[in-house]
Amino acid sequence: MKEFNGKTAFITGGGSGIGLGMARVFVDAGMRVVIADIRQDHLDEAMTFFDQPAHVHPMILDVSDRDAMARAAREAENVFGPVHVLCNNAGINIISPLDQAGYEDWDWLLSVNLGGVINGLVTFIPHFREHGQGGHIVNTSSIAGIVAGPGNGIYSATKFAIRGLSESLRYDMAVYGVGVSVLCPGTVATNLHKSEEHRPSVYEGKINETIQEIRSLTGRLFKEVLPTGMDPVEVGKKVLRGIKNNDFYIMPHPEFREEFQESFNEIIAALPDEPLDPVREVHEEKRRSTRREAREKAEKMGRRK
Repeated sequence: MKEFNGKTAFITGGGSGIGLGMARVFVDAGMRVVIADIRQDHLDEAMTFFDQPAHVHPMILDVSDRDAMARAAREAENVFGPVHVLCNNAGINIISPLDQAGYEDWDWLLSVNLGGVINGLVTFIPHFREHGQGGHIVNTSSIAGIVAGPGNGIYSATKFAIRGLSESLRYDMAVYGVGVSVLCPGTVATNLHKSEEHRPSVYEGKINETIQEIRSLTGRLFKEVLPTGMDPVEVGKKVLRGIKNNDFYIMPHPEFREEFQESFNEIIAALPDEPLDPVREVHEEKRRSTRREAREKAEKMGRRK
């Protein structure tokens, strides 16, 4: 996607953090932007950042609510017309060792982080197909969607899934002239430390002192660390550049190179050093060939836009 002036973007989690950073950059590029967020106070504050508020439409949205997502899509089109850039960005996080995590923790993060992306895709993909004007989809994963660490298992599970579905989506959407990127940020100055404030009562579960301490730990840790992170506007600039270049991976942070290398070296080293089975190799080469052709098609479509 090369031209942005007059185009429309829809951003979930757009009231603060990375979502707001993208919105500010997109508006500066001449776009009209819908910022959807679960918190009205974040939307109210977000609107103070725009010199041309008529180019920004705020709306309350719980991304885990499929009916609400459908209504949001209709409202966005009624206000600004067809959506050309979809940013599935809303997310939450908790730090909890998996041996101490309950169903309510799993269900909450899955419903927002992964479910929110799925709901955005299932709702908006038909709109991309119908308007036929091409566009771009950005799904926010994380560094934790590439390398996992202790206490981050549920979050990583959602972010690994987003990364995987995005790669497949990249091939599937090429025929419509729609590019796909997966955004994998590290530490960014966001409001992620407020995640627990958004936990619905249905996901509270049974609370005791140990669980309360684990939940409060997330807020304390992130409140200390996140202010040292990258400016969300800087992330937004890198996202805009990634969309222009039709990049699949948008990696804002250079400091993770060593961890990536260690992780992928471990994967390669684990492969058995033995002769290939000729029957299996025939089938695997067909699979690889299909993937190569799909990637070439996606890249070719990206160059046309």
